[in-house]
Amino acid sequence: MKKTKKTRLTEALLETAEDMRRAGILSKPAHAKITKRHLGAAGATSLRALSADEIRNLRQRSKMSQAVFAHYLNVTTGYVSQLERGAKRPTGAALALLNVIRRKGIEAIL
Repeated sequence: MKKTKKTRLTEALLETAEDMRRAGILSKPAHAKITKRHLGAAGATSLRALSADEIRNLRQRSKMSQAVFAHYLNVTTGYVSQLERGAKRPTGAALALLNVIRRKGIEAIL
């Protein structure tokens, strides 16, 4: 059962939270905890597809072996190898984590 439209209450709460953030009453980290469920499609961040070279560069910048990188992505070493060779494209949670690492660095998931 998926809601497609925000309720008036949700819209009012989001507006209040945004006003509180702008006024300095609500910290940025606290405001960021508002979930995608509340924000709907407009607030969702889009996931960018990453090339094999970009994935390899992310891992190398993190100074991790494929095995360690795979552990943090919760995938197999073979899957990381396939991603880096371009044999497979990341999807789902792995794609989301790779985008977080791309934007904020490996420290964001450690």
